[in-house]
Amino acid sequence: MGEQKGDERQVKHTTQEVRLKNGARGLLVDVPGATVMSFQFQFRAGNRYVKHKDIYETAHIMEHMAFGANAEYKSEHAYEAEFTKNGAYHNAYTSDLSMVYVADCADFEWQRILHLQQVAICQPRFNNAELEAEKGNVRSELTGYLNNHSRVLWPKIQQLLGEDILTYWQRIQTINNVSLKDIKEHYARTHTAQNMRFVIAGKLHGRRKEIIRNLEEWQLEPGVRFPVPQDKLSSGKPTIIRRKEASNITFGLSLMVPRELNDNELEAMNCLDHILTGTMHSRIYGAARAKGLAYGIFSDTSAGFYDSSWDFGGQVNHDTAGRLFDIIVREVQSVVSGGIKDGELEAAKSYALGRYQMGAQTVSQISGFYTNRYFADGVVKNYEKVPDAIKAVTCEQMVETAKLFLDANTWVLAAVTSEEKDEVVQLSDKLAKVFPSSVE
Repeated sequence: MGEQKGDERQVKHTTQEVRLKNGARGLLVDVPGATVMSFQFQFRAGNRYVKHKDIYETAHIMEHMAFGANAEYKSEHAYEAEFTKNGAYHNAYTSDLSMVYVADCADFEWQRILHLQQVAICQPRFNNAELEAEKGNVRSELTGYLNNHSRVLWPKIQQLLGEDILTYWQRIQTINNVSLKDIKEHYARTHTAQNMRFVIAGKLHGRRKEIIRNLEEWQLEPGVRFPVPQDKLSSGKPTIIRRKEASNITFGLSLMVPRELNDNELEAMNCLDHILTGTMHSRIYGAARAKGLAYGIFSDTSAGFYDSSWDFGGQVNHDTAGRLFDIIVREVQSVVSGGIKDGELEAAKSYALGRYQMGAQTVSQISGFYTNRYFADGVVKNYEKVPDAIKAVTCEQMVETAKLFLDANTWVLAAVTSEEKDEVVQLSDKLAKVFPSSVE
């Protein structure tokens, strides 16, 4: 077990990693004086772990059934009424890799809420009536996403780069194939002690032993921690998703590098993204707004288990798209040629330090600082070292990390549009100029 203390300028907290006798692992985050308890339980049980592609929606449907009938409550309505009677909140979500159960409650009822989570996670009673109802709800949810151009776009980009996932339209086609047997099989295989990670945050003084004892008594089979699947990524051809009703271009540009960025590299890219698209005076977004070319543009960098992505996206009108992409190309080329000024970097650092300072005002925010990384690869981020990491970012580090993405030359541009593919091909041709291996 290791402990680290949070920065005294925020809400003080102490983090301890625990490994339970049953094989589960988690973080206990003590926030003295907190009036709220926050719970998150994660299993590698997302869409990538379903048994067959033709029942791809099994994980998602099972997550929808998570708070249904169980050993103590006959229906979702009965369970929900009991859970929320004192204002507690709960939810669950499914991603490509994870299924996560979330709850927040008043401090005085933490034991009751933890028990209710144990009942839902360990003792579900899946039944056909709730399965059919949730199939309908999942179909409605995914169909609704088809009307959101950005949501439609990014799974397609993942596919084009080589990730073994389905688009929303493809997922909808698998809903009818899912049986109650599939739900029970997925649950039994994935919801095991070894495959569980958790983060519990709140006033934990004097409660840690009770929490650990409680979790060690959860009725879960030993199981295994599933490995993260690895895809072979490659560049995709410029692609459109045609929507007749699309009045502009919703675009996404994703660049991949075949390794996980370290924390220092991520801090450097966070600063660079801020310089490029973070404010109304940023190099890409600010310049586009000043010229009336686009209302909203973003960029973001994230680290996966085997690879990392640098993404750009937004919406742009057809008649201004070319000029916007000229700005993107110009500014990315400026970055890698050392064009970032010291003043820009210092402003980006100042912004990052401010966001860090504001990011620990609630128990849920503190919990959220740890969950993404811990659930992904078991790394316990050191909260108090974040300011030093931000301050240590250099222009050279930003350049070198950005060059990693360009040198890898694994990228794709895709868009939702009502126009012909030629338009996006031309925009992609502009972008090709920033990749060294694309220049003859």
